[in-house]
Amino acid sequence: MNLHSGARTCPASRALLVTRVRQLGWTVTMAAEAAGISRRTAHKWLARFEGKEPASLMDRSSRPRRSPQRTPSEWREMILLLRRNKMTGPQIARQLKRPRATVARVLKRAGLERLKNLEPVEPENRYEHRRPGDLLHLDVKKLGRISGFHGHRITGNRRHSRKGAGWDYVHVAVDDATRIAYAEVLRDETGATSAAFLARAKAWYRALGIRVRRILTDNGTGYLNRRFAHELERLRLVHKRTRPYRPRTNGKAERFIQTLIREWAYAVPYLTSTARARVLPRWLRHYNQRRPHGSLDGLPPFSRLRPRLGTTS
Repeated sequence: MNLHSGARTCPASRALLVTRVRQLGWTVTMAAEAAGISRRTAHKWLARFEGKEPASLMDRSSRPRRSPQRTPSEWREMILLLRRNKMTGPQIARQLKRPRATVARVLKRAGLERLKNLEPVEPENRYEHRRPGDLLHLDVKKLGRISGFHGHRITGNRRHSRKGAGWDYVHVAVDDATRIAYAEVLRDETGATSAAFLARAKAWYRALGIRVRRILTDNGTGYLNRRFAHELERLRLVHKRTRPYRPRTNGKAERFIQTLIREWAYAVPYLTSTARARVLPRWLRHYNQRRPHGSLDGLPPFSRLRPRLGTTS
């Protein structure tokens, strides 16, 4: 139940008011003063409770019993019918010659204010590969460069942004089975840069005893580049791509990027982009070796690697 921010009473205090008056013999004036409310309010709650259950002391809906100006049900049904035919709100308003605000209210009450709400909710598709290295998630996140002052992500004021500062590109890799992550801050997201990052990431995981077999990326230009394809062939890796406009397919990398942004990129007001990049390796060690992971029962990613070191090849 949501109480008004200025409410003096709640169901528990109203029940106490009734108990004091009906069972303990308090006067209405005394009980009202103890509760910090007027005698009129006290009489209201006492009258509501007469011969009723404690549920009668709950707040009632403020909706009026009658709404003469409400849109007739026939119009509401027609609006929803046209909406299910993928018509936009303004199109429906023109078609039915009704105010756009009326159409918008009807759609919002029905939960159809967005066209995507017409599509059925997809079931969760959680998966996890059994062996480390069976699948490596790759992605890139652009970060605004720091040019001598703090931007809106730190100050909260978008007027503090400066055009022309440029971008840093954080390339990330996350092992599907262990969630062990690797990342670098690079100058761009071209095919050549992405290919070089992949080679270094594969060598880094190999040093941990993880032999990468497949990778999963989105359909970014860097991952569709011929140079990247040649590197995949040289490293003998199988390349899998996500479905277009479906970032959830690469959800482990997307979720890691959210954590990366919150706990490293914008966690403190860095003075320069170089200072921010210098902290990244230390933060990765913390993430992999000590930070509790929500999908691993509160254990860090390295906890999954140790028991499997003898089984990877």
